[in-house]
Amino acid sequence: MRQLAIIPNPHAKITLFSWNGKYLIKLEKGSFEQTYKVSELDLTGEEDIHRLLDDEFVQAAVARFAAMQTDLQAAFDRHDI
Repeated sequence: MRQLAIIPNPHAKITLFSWNGKYLIKLEKGSFEQTYKVSELDLTGEEDIHRLLDDEFVQAAVARFAAMQTDLQAAFDRHDI
């Protein structure tokens, strides 16, 4: 796996990788991460990734991080951990 870029964003750490004919877009916030795999054949280049990562996409991912935290906490609570 080859790291191509770290994409600055105030809401999450975004890292772009190239691996096995795919771009991997990794978003991290705290102890959570989301990874999106996109075929290199579906895009004309790395600049298309930057266009995909618009405000709407990033805001949805940040909301998903909040949901992930809620889900994890609910599991802890259900099992008194």
